[in-house]
Amino acid sequence: QVQLVESGGGLVQAGGSLRLSCTASGRTFTTYTMGWFRQAPGKEREFVANIDWSGGGLAYADSVKDRFTISRDNAKNTVYLQMNSLKPEDTAVYYCALTYYSTTYYRSQDDYNYWGQGTQVTVSS
Repeated sequence: QVQLVESGGGLVQAGGSLRLSCTASGRTFTTYTMGWFRQAPGKEREFVANIDWSGGGLAYADSVKDRFTISRDNAKNTVYLQMNSLKPEDTAVYYCALTYYSTTYYRSQDDYNYWGQGTQVTVSS
C-alpha cells in the first residue's frame, strides 16, 4: 500500500505563486511515475502534469505549460508542483497520484493506482 499526503494549497491572488508538495509513504517510491490532477467545481478531474521515476520525463497539460513545473526528490519520497503566474481558472482541488507505469505517457486518472486526499488552491482575481 502507498499513502500520499499533499500540502501547500491556499489562497493566492492572480499572478501569484504556490508550491504543492506530495509525500509518499509505504511502498518503494522511486520506480513509479507521479502525477498531479485537479478538479474544479462542476468539472471533471483533469490531468495537470506528471514525472517519471528518473525525473527526466515530464509532461504537462497545455493549460499549465510554461507556468507550472513538476519535480521530485526521491530521497524525500516527495513530488512538487511549482505553480507560477496563477490564474482564477487554476482554482481547483489538486490531487497527487501514483501509477505503476514507468513513463509519462499515461495521463488518464484511470491509469493511476493511488491518490492523495487533495489540497485546495484558490486564485482570486
